[in-house]
Amino acid sequence: MPTAAIIGCGDISTVHSGALSTLDNVELVAVCDIDPGRLEAAAAAHGVTGYADYLDMLEQVRPDVVHVCTPHHLHASVAADCLERGVNVIVEKPLAHTLEEGQRLIEVAERSPAKIAVCFQNRYNATSQAMRELLDGGTLGQVVGASATVMWHRDGGYYRSRPWRGTWAEGGGGLMMNQAIHTVDLLQWLVGDVAKVEGRASTRALAGVIEVEDTAEFVAEHVNGARSVFYATLANAVNAPVTLDIVTEKAVLSLRGDLTVTHADGTVEVIPERVADTGGRSYWGVSHELLIADFYARLGDQGKFWIDPAEAGKSLRIIKDIYAQSYPEMLERVG
Repeated sequence: MPTAAIIGCGDISTVHSGALSTLDNVELVAVCDIDPGRLEAAAAAHGVTGYADYLDMLEQVRPDVVHVCTPHHLHASVAADCLERGVNVIVEKPLAHTLEEGQRLIEVAERSPAKIAVCFQNRYNATSQAMRELLDGGTLGQVVGASATVMWHRDGGYYRSRPWRGTWAEGGGGLMMNQAIHTVDLLQWLVGDVAKVEGRASTRALAGVIEVEDTAEFVAEHVNGARSVFYATLANAVNAPVTLDIVTEKAVLSLRGDLTVTHADGTVEVIPERVADTGGRSYWGVSHELLIADFYARLGDQGKFWIDPAEAGKSLRIIKDIYAQSYPEMLERVG
């Protein structure tokens, strides 16, 4: 029976522990956090030993899989330390807080015999899988273009509760790295690799509260000739549903929670999304459980997990390209 440990006992860790509780053949054996209060609460909740130092945990417990749920600036270094010890890893997005750290983790993952997954769980959504299947099937023709929006709300309290979120040094960015990255990932995964991107990130509503962006937009040229447009903000009054529209030669695929496919002949089909059944927040998506279960099911397989650091690096590069165009001096300092 594989054993698991969680490093970082903040908000998102509850989704990972909840997913683990649904797997009959996996045992959670340890948790780790540098905050004594969070560590004590998590250890007591799960009835396992808590560690303040993850290297001590790796040495003493030797788990088969580590779930990295730390702030962004620790993702790459913690994941790399695990991989270098032959421990499998599931790491939350983003891959890393800088391109340099992301590239280092890509290289460590290539050398390590252990597997690593990056949590772009929205690829497992029923609607995302249906879009991928329809686009790959060839009956809809070539992709012409796409558009996506993330219209959410965050206030000062959200950042004061976890100050690292609003910083370049620890968050690696704001809206794009912490909220919109899932939609950026879906856009490039479904439409195709991005050859060129032009855009801008800025702080429109939370200036004086955060040093990173709360709003961003870009136009991307894909290697297959398609063009996509993207807009995201945390200045909206509510957390509105993410939208993603893909236009092909023979249909329009429109994601608004459920997926509506409007064919050129007038035929319309609707593919419903699953309802979140974990204790997580709805905007985290509905598919953490599916990704985590799939990872454990593939532990004995040859080869890399399909959402590995090299794959996750694609969205990181798009976002950092926007930052380079918007904050060139900042990127020279923090990456």
